[in-house]
Amino acid sequence: MTLLQRFLNYVSYDTQSSEETGVTPSTEKQRVFAEYLKEELIAEGLEDVYLDNLGYLYATLPCNTDKHTPTIGFIAHMDTSPDASGKDVKPRIVKNYDGGDIVLSEGVVTSPTKFPELLKHKGEDLIVTDGTTLLGADDKAGIAEIVQAMAYLQQHPEIKHGKIRIAFNPDEEIGMGAHHFDVERFGCAFAYTMDGSEVGEIEFENFNAASAKITINGCSVHPGYAKDKMLNAGRIATELANMLPADETPETTEGYEGFFHLTSINGSCEKAQLTYIIRDHDREYFESRKSEIQDVVNAINEKYGNDVAVLELHDQYYNMREKVEPMMYIIDIAKKAIEEAGLTPKVQAIRGGTDGAQLSFMGLPCPNIFAGGLNFHGPHEFCPVQSLEKAMMTVVNICKFAESEL
Repeated sequence: MTLLQRFLNYVSYDTQSSEETGVTPSTEKQRVFAEYLKEELIAEGLEDVYLDNLGYLYATLPCNTDKHTPTIGFIAHMDTSPDASGKDVKPRIVKNYDGGDIVLSEGVVTSPTKFPELLKHKGEDLIVTDGTTLLGADDKAGIAEIVQAMAYLQQHPEIKHGKIRIAFNPDEEIGMGAHHFDVERFGCAFAYTMDGSEVGEIEFENFNAASAKITINGCSVHPGYAKDKMLNAGRIATELANMLPADETPETTEGYEGFFHLTSINGSCEKAQLTYIIRDHDREYFESRKSEIQDVVNAINEKYGNDVAVLELHDQYYNMREKVEPMMYIIDIAKKAIEEAGLTPKVQAIRGGTDGAQLSFMGLPCPNIFAGGLNFHGPHEFCPVQSLEKAMMTVVNICKFAESEL
């Protein structure tokens, strides 16, 4: 099976995760895909293929060298985002892309005027959607690249490598991908997630992240008799939102700049609720942001009464840099592997998080390597065929250089 065939087969599976179910995997359709992958890995000759009852799939490519080499791993996630449908994906290939608009369906156009990253792939073959679903390159591109790399290494025994472990997990898109990952069973000195990103990118810095839920407890009274009695929770919620800095939101920040992101607001006179995500690369600034949102809640309570505003604040994950920096040779190996694939390595910070961030704090240093897809979580998602191939060879090269360099 070719890499392209493998990828197109994978995106035919609907694996959308859900924040609503409270189980792992969050949707049964992820398990269906995991069962399929399990049989495919066995057919590809991998060993120790194991699918646990939570939908985490592990497998091994044995070493083919007598040299003492640490076990390394590659990880990708099986789910697609709840933000857009992943059912009945109908990909097509735009061959030798000419740099113009791509009509996906009537009224749905992917244009370089809105998505200028398209122009970096002029002359390449782009896998696109039909405009009604996402594509699923996030992260079935990563899965296809890893599986194809394992097949390639078996077909080329002259490439010496140590023991290689691979793992595919559910529920990354809802922030739960690493929560039940068995680091001890995986048994690796270090690993790489293959997830998203433009060709050549290496990421070992990510946001520190927290979630905040603020409940506003109002007092509903007939509006004709409300003076000095009513507490309108909906109005107080908007007042609170306006107390946070307007120039520190996702719409106004980039690079290493952090933000407060209001993800939802709803309610009535009686009760209202705001949910935020808080993000910053710098740990000190991150802690300051958490203090700032607490100060805003305190100010509301001082103005309107105790427990009018109730804050639930939870840390989600931290910047993996502090866990990867002591092992920078794993970044050097990735850089060399990317160069060997004919690309220029681009080290940059993630304005988000990865399973690798959580895994790094679970004892498995785990930077992220590009998988080649772009414009995730919607119908404008696309993936160049050439990017799939470059990412697959990057995996092969990492395995080769980990054997020769360490």
